[in-house]
Amino acid sequence: MRVAVKKGGLLIPKRFLKGVETVEIKLEKNRLVVLPVRTGEDPIFALGSRPGRSGLKDASINHDKYIYERG
Repeated sequence: MRVAVKKGGLLIPKRFLKGVETVEIKLEKNRLVVLPVRTGEDPIFALGSRPGRSGLKDASINHDKYIYERG
């Protein structure tokens, strides 16, 4: 798709942005890159926000060891 750049910029068709509320626009190596910005609704952003207590002093360092040993 080719789009004319006008005085106010350029218009990206809404169908390319289905479900996207905010984007980040970057110029990288002579290319415009339009990236959706993830909202706080994504559960991955909540990881570590409410840590529990394990009683282990090195749990943050050796968490894989403890997970797989107790399997």
